[in-house]
Amino acid sequence: MPAPEAFTDAGAAVDRLEELYTLATRFLREAFRHAMEKSPGEVRVRAFYPEIRIKTTSYAQIDTRLSFGHVSEPGTHAATITRPDLFRSYLKQQIGLLLHNHQVPVTIGVSGTPIPVHFAVGNDDAITVPQMGAADFTLRDVFDVPDLSTTNDDIVNGIAKPGPNGEEPLAPFTAQRVDYSLARLAHYTATDPVHFQNHVLFTNYQFYVAEFEAYARAQLADPSSGYSSFVSTGNVEIEKASTPIPPVDKQPQMPTYHLKREDGMGITLVNIGVGPSNAKTATDHIAVLRPHAWLMVGHCAGLRNTQALGDFVLAHAYLRDDKVLDADLPVWVPIPALAEIQIALQEAVAEETQLSGYDLKRVMRTGTVASIDNRNWELREHTGPVQRLSQSRAIALDMESATIAANGYRFRVPYGTLLCVSDKPLHGELKLPGMASDFYKTQVARHLRIGIRAMESLRDMPLERLHSRKLRSFHETAFL
Repeated sequence: MPAPEAFTDAGAAVDRLEELYTLATRFLREAFRHAMEKSPGEVRVRAFYPEIRIKTTSYAQIDTRLSFGHVSEPGTHAATITRPDLFRSYLKQQIGLLLHNHQVPVTIGVSGTPIPVHFAVGNDDAITVPQMGAADFTLRDVFDVPDLSTTNDDIVNGIAKPGPNGEEPLAPFTAQRVDYSLARLAHYTATDPVHFQNHVLFTNYQFYVAEFEAYARAQLADPSSGYSSFVSTGNVEIEKASTPIPPVDKQPQMPTYHLKREDGMGITLVNIGVGPSNAKTATDHIAVLRPHAWLMVGHCAGLRNTQALGDFVLAHAYLRDDKVLDADLPVWVPIPALAEIQIALQEAVAEETQLSGYDLKRVMRTGTVASIDNRNWELREHTGPVQRLSQSRAIALDMESATIAANGYRFRVPYGTLLCVSDKPLHGELKLPGMASDFYKTQVARHLRIGIRAMESLRDMPLERLHSRKLRSFHETAFL
């Protein structure tokens, strides 16, 4: 087993992480091929994730205006690492900040956490792990499989315990947790995680996809746009605006599209469909990629008679009745609006509509958005639900926004919501086919452009402003 090595250069540290990870996964792949061809006998095969460690001894105050990049107190902090090739830029940035802020080296070595064979062979299309009983041997008797003791959200939920030698977590996710989410992302979105960009738009309607593709093609046709390619379902990637994209036989659960830049600062659009469960699933897994922001741009029910179909709703508070995150983030935890996101969205609406100041109130209202887990809530007895909505001062209702915002808060990913009123069930305007189609034709393109404008504005914002201290508690990991 390679000995741990100290580094004072972030690039060299990441090179070592890549070397150790490549050696470990290559060993597991070769051993797995051999086991499938010949009986492995009783020999157990193991390889381990690489890890980063840093040890600090000083209580000296450092510049904490940046919300990340420094450990919260002296001691040993460690993180297991997977896919250093995918996270190279992120790792260089985070390790560089540690080296700069603490003036001590980081140590790169082999951890005590085994790499499950599923994750080691997952990036090799020529190898698949058979289902239990399909091989001539019992898989978990020979190879390691995912372990829930290291594949969980204990760190981000604030309940993680120190390691066996007292080390505190250095990063918000363990390597096994990251590997699990990378595998699920490929499954749910039908695109490789390598294509995901740092700015993610969520929507709850497929209508936005055609508009996103049209926008992407226009950008690819413009050499000065900064965008380099567009990725569609099945990892179909085009670099020219005129290149056709073949239709797919079967859509994934969450169709996802990526308008890419060479620096990863492009835009990803995810159609999560309808419901808080999908919203939680998508954000649970995308969070491991450490995006710089995610925004919900979907449709909602307007709750005020003064609203018109097509009006925008900028959420500044959330009434959580989605229930899917209650065990991870109690409903008494406030989900604050983030000023940087709010300003970007409001300015994007103003630019797109050519309205400002008091006139902007004609098409946009700011207020509380309620998210519920019952799609047909309006068919129930109204006294209780309507009274609660009224007391909360809610102006709109959907099934995803509060979930996405709450998971953004939980995972320390800046979040925001700009919805479009598509029906007013409390006022006799249900979403009916003819009305809906007229609405979609006129508003989807404008709404999507607003979301893209906001993301492009956030892209130009310094990280220390966007990743503010509002999302960090008093005992945080050093890594963003």
